[in-house]
Amino acid sequence: MSARYKILVVDDEDDVAQLIRQKFRRQIREQEYEFVFAPNGVEALSRLREHPDTDIVFSDINMPQMDGLTLLEKIGEANPLLKTVIISAYGDMANIRTAMNRGAFDFICKPFDFEDFEQTLTKALKTATQIKETIQAIQENNILKMYVNNSVLQFMCRKQYEDSLLSTEIIEASILFVDIVGFTAISEQEEPGAVINLLNQYFDIMVKAIIAEGGYIDKFMGDAVLAVFRGENHLERAIRAALSINECTQSMERPTSGIQTFLPKVSIGVNPGEVISGNVGSATLRRFDFTVIGDVVNTAQRLQSVAKPGQILITQDAFNKAGDLFKYQKIGEVVLKNKANPVGVYEVLAHE
Repeated sequence: MSARYKILVVDDEDDVAQLIRQKFRRQIREQEYEFVFAPNGVEALSRLREHPDTDIVFSDINMPQMDGLTLLEKIGEANPLLKTVIISAYGDMANIRTAMNRGAFDFICKPFDFEDFEQTLTKALKTATQIKETIQAIQENNILKMYVNNSVLQFMCRKQYEDSLLSTEIIEASILFVDIVGFTAISEQEEPGAVINLLNQYFDIMVKAIIAEGGYIDKFMGDAVLAVFRGENHLERAIRAALSINECTQSMERPTSGIQTFLPKVSIGVNPGEVISGNVGSATLRRFDFTVIGDVVNTAQRLQSVAKPGQILITQDAFNKAGDLFKYQKIGEVVLKNKANPVGVYEVLAHE
């Protein structure tokens, strides 16, 4: 009897396989997961040929013979529906962004936070299952070719594929939206290399703070980041991450070379509530991103847009939910874009 899910882990560090086997020993014993390991991209491609039923790939970036970014391209060429999660060191932000642009499903950082690893694995397997069920349904429907006009059959298969990939769920979460204020002005005045280096420094600070509080990066958007916090105390953890980002960016030291103007601050919006979680993209291109959408997400972005440099803004509702865990300053009612009525807003100042 084979395991329910097969996961390929590609990493040249010897202790990775041992750590994963130890962490997931129950799931391995109960044949929920089967892990296959490879030390580099070349061996990983061989493992994929040996195990064509692989559901998910976790791949390190820096490896001998073939690195993770090259492997990501090879997987995309051979099997564009196979999802790859990139494993990266904290300071490898440039490679993380390259990987996301090349179609990586998500990324996790070393040293492993296995709670984050497991949450990412669960999310990736859910998407992989949707894809597998869609393909199976299309294959089963091939028998209809004997009885149904080909154009009708193509429409049915395409519709079934789209419906499966576009399935959604409503989740309770807190959304953190953070933007680097004035970064566009810097990008117009400074050397491109210095601009990218500075942007990656800011993103690195954000990623560390978000992961430390159990959140995950939904997407990088120019010079902004959208992060999601789920589970117990998600609002508290999101606000703590926001405070950490604000503190670390405000205390950044000017680089010894590169940026000649000013070091920008960040503005942040945090908002809790129900969001729609699912695959968003194009069925024609067979390209989807697992993301969150809805009014709660939009409000977090609107709060960030009205926040001043160095400010963290939340709504009256979030203030009521967070309680006395933090110190606040009442801003009052603010008009947010696309909101019919003004919204009560508070600034989060510090931990209580």
